[in-house]
Amino acid sequence: MMKPWYEQSFGSDYMLVYKHRDWDTANKEARKMLTWLNLPEGAQVLDIGCGMGRHALALASFGYAVTGIDLSPILLEEARMHDRAGVVRWEQGDMRELPFEAGCYDATVNLFTSFGYFSIEEDNLNVLRQIERVLRKDGSFLIDFLNPSYVEKTFIPRSDREDEEAGIHIQEVRSITNGWVQKEITVTDLHSKDNPRQYLERVRLLSLDWFKHNLAGAGLSLEQLYGNYDGSAYDEQRSPRLIMTGKAKK
Repeated sequence: MMKPWYEQSFGSDYMLVYKHRDWDTANKEARKMLTWLNLPEGAQVLDIGCGMGRHALALASFGYAVTGIDLSPILLEEARMHDRAGVVRWEQGDMRELPFEAGCYDATVNLFTSFGYFSIEEDNLNVLRQIERVLRKDGSFLIDFLNPSYVEKTFIPRSDREDEEAGIHIQEVRSITNGWVQKEITVTDLHSKDNPRQYLERVRLLSLDWFKHNLAGAGLSLEQLYGNYDGSAYDEQRSPRLIMTGKAKK
């Protein structure tokens, strides 16, 4: 049986395709997050879908006790390489079944559309339930998701670029079908005859109404909306992001 896309696509090539996401920007974004979450000093923070660890390490640099969890051992290995001082606790695991005790975190963050991966609705709902479970009473959450209307308006069907340093050509072919945005990525070595490597990324276009309904159902209270990391108000038609913050009601 073929593995789902999110078990195949977050590997070494993923780090090349998205290497433009830099560490300095992550630091600025983390600083903004902290103003929104209003965390106590030394708070316990969980980064769900931490990837290469940019934001987890930035949060730790501000004095918080940070855990980063991701399904990909390759991305976690990269995160550990950047964390020479061992300031973050790195864990491999599935966001649908977080391997932590109930009520052990002051805050959770879920960034850059690390959500909406799952074809089965119950799986996406389980992520919200897990966030609520691991948060302490009045613990804070932040979910940074794509803005579906903006994605549809700014949709680019295909893009190509070369990374001369890595010696690769990257082609991205995008489509929107039946409530999903999908990206087919082809990575070709420029200096070898190896077959191109192909990957798929697929995310449900979940609306704000979906989140409002299901956050409440999971015991999470939605309190603030932002349209980007500049702190701008969320506008359904113009905002690039749908960033949601709130609390665990308990």
